[in-house]
Amino acid sequence: MSAAVVPGEDRFEWFREAVSSEVMPLSISTDHAADFHADIAGVELGPVRMAAFAYSPIVARRSAAHVRQGDPEDYQLTLVSGGSFRLSHTGRDELIAGDMVLADTSRPMTTECVRADGPVRALVLQVPRSAVPLRPDRVDRLLARRIPARRGSGAILSGFLNTLVGQAPYCAEEELAGLGPVVLDLVGACLAHQLGVLDEVPADARARLTLERVLVFIEHNLGDPDLTPRLIAERHHLSLRALYALFEDRPESVAATVRRRRLERSHADLARRDPGDRSVRAVAARWGFSSHAAFSRAFREWYGITPSEHRAGAEAAAGAGSGAEGEGAEVPDVVDVPDGQALGAGQGTSVATGAA
Repeated sequence: MSAAVVPGEDRFEWFREAVSSEVMPLSISTDHAADFHADIAGVELGPVRMAAFAYSPIVARRSAAHVRQGDPEDYQLTLVSGGSFRLSHTGRDELIAGDMVLADTSRPMTTECVRADGPVRALVLQVPRSAVPLRPDRVDRLLARRIPARRGSGAILSGFLNTLVGQAPYCAEEELAGLGPVVLDLVGACLAHQLGVLDEVPADARARLTLERVLVFIEHNLGDPDLTPRLIAERHHLSLRALYALFEDRPESVAATVRRRRLERSHADLARRDPGDRSVRAVAARWGFSSHAAFSRAFREWYGITPSEHRAGAEAAAGAGSGAEGEGAEVPDVVDVPDGQALGAGQGTSVATGAA
């Protein structure tokens, strides 16, 4: 939803009513009513609801009367990606910028959202209190406290949420509903990690957090030619058997995940228009392939064309096809090489899923 479709003089009232009815009752004020801007994107994730907001600076107050008027009985986790978010709640006051903060919708709160050079941007996650696998008195210790979103379990959770809101338009309703338990596991594990009681959350939630850590590690180390399942397991203090078990319910194995992401990164690099080195050899080496031949074969198996053909097609589409033949020194694409050279981890391949 966007306030842009509403007459200018009515935009702030539109936003106020939308938040009060769709999120929870509260009162909102602003110094920008005359030129108010707001965009709202909601995502239903089974028992979990998420909304991405971009809006002009506001002050929102939820009193005890508002709580009596309507209470979803949720924990509200807010990731602030633009501007600052000051939360006054349970006798505490915290200023958040770039991180997360937790609130309890059953208690009064005041939030002041400010941004000097543009809209405030925030992802708001509404999680039923009953679905969080931690004692309420423990969670109370985190209310109105900054939860880091740029390292550790907080970075894993925030990265997952940002990817989720970006990909939600391309997912079917049943796909999104199925991601609700994943979000619950990551939220529970993140909160437990902040409290130092990770052993109190269910084994499934701990496994989910470990899996997401592994996926982030893979993403950050795709260029390492020694990125094998054994190395991944060692870096996460896992046995190979435990690592493979994390991927049992996924459509592809750990090695297939590495292979797919390397190919996707290579595919994107070969289509880039910048003047950097985009030779097939350079791209193959950049993304961890052991040889030009192994890369070319894997690329053609995955995309149905060779790397050079893909690059030439991208250049032609961009109006630069005339320069595609000026790289005569490049080794031709080779596709007939022994199995296993592309990764050599014995994990095989499977269907790409687009998962992080």
